[in-house]
Amino acid sequence: MRIKTKRTIHRTILYVILGTYATITLYPFLWAFFASFKEYAEIVGGGLHIIPRNPTLDNFIHIFTRDDNFPRWVMNSLYIGVSTTLLNVVFNSMAGYALARLNFPGRKSFFMLVLAVIMVPGQILLIPNFLIMRDLGILNTHMSLIFPAAINFTYIFMMRQFFINFPKDVEEAAMIDGLNRFQLFFRIVFPMARAAIATQGIFVFLGQWNEFLRPLLYLADPQLFTLTLGLQTFQDRYAAQWNLIMAGSVISLVPILILYIVLNKYFMQGFRLGGDK
Repeated sequence: MRIKTKRTIHRTILYVILGTYATITLYPFLWAFFASFKEYAEIVGGGLHIIPRNPTLDNFIHIFTRDDNFPRWVMNSLYIGVSTTLLNVVFNSMAGYALARLNFPGRKSFFMLVLAVIMVPGQILLIPNFLIMRDLGILNTHMSLIFPAAINFTYIFMMRQFFINFPKDVEEAAMIDGLNRFQLFFRIVFPMARAAIATQGIFVFLGQWNEFLRPLLYLADPQLFTLTLGLQTFQDRYAAQWNLIMAGSVISLVPILILYIVLNKYFMQGFRLGGDK
C-alpha cells in the first residue's frame, strides 16, 4: 500500500512538473496566436491576458490586401522550400543508396568525407557560398538559395543507414525480373523508403522555410525575399506594429502544420525505424 501511495505521489509530482513546463513553453505561442486577432492598442496596453477582448481579422486582411509583398513572400518561401525538398529527397536518397549498396572506387573515402562535412558548422560556409554565387552570376536570385541546399550530407548519412538495413532479397528478386539499377531504385527501393524519405522531407522543408541568414545575405530585392526575411523588413516598415507582425507569424506556421499533419504517420514510423536500428 505504501509503495502504491509513493508511486501516486511521484506520478503527481511528475505531472505537475511536466504541466508547468508545458505551460511555460506554450504560453509564448498562444500569446502570439491570440495577439494576431488583437488590435494594436490592446497589445501595447500591457496585461497578462491572452484572449482578445475584441477579436478582429483586420490584421490578416491588412497584410494580404494592403501589402503587395506579403503574398509574394509566402509564395517565394513555398517555391524555395518545395524545390529544395524535392532535390534533397532525390539526390540524398540516391547518394545514400549508392554508399550502402554499390561498390565503387573511393566509396569509403567518400563516406568519411560525408562524416567530416557533417561536423562543419553551416555558418562557416555562408561567405564561401556567397562568393561562389556571385561568381556564378546568380546572386540575388532564388537559385542562390536553392543551388547550395540541393544536397545535405546529414541526410545522405541518414539514408545510407536506412538502406544498409534494406532487405537485399527484394532487390535481388527485382533484378532477376530484369530491372536495372536505376529502375530498381526508383520503382522498388524508393517507394519502400517512404518513412525515411518523409522524415527527411519534413526536416529539409522546415530548415528552408525557417531560414533567415542565407536570404539576408544573398537577397537584396524585396520582391524576392522569403517570408522570414520579409517579416523582419515588415517590422521595420511598420515601426513594430505587433498586431501585423503576429498575424504574419501565424501565417508562417500554417504550411508547417499542414506538412506535419499530412506526413505525421510516416514521420513517426521513421523514428521507430531509427530506434530499431
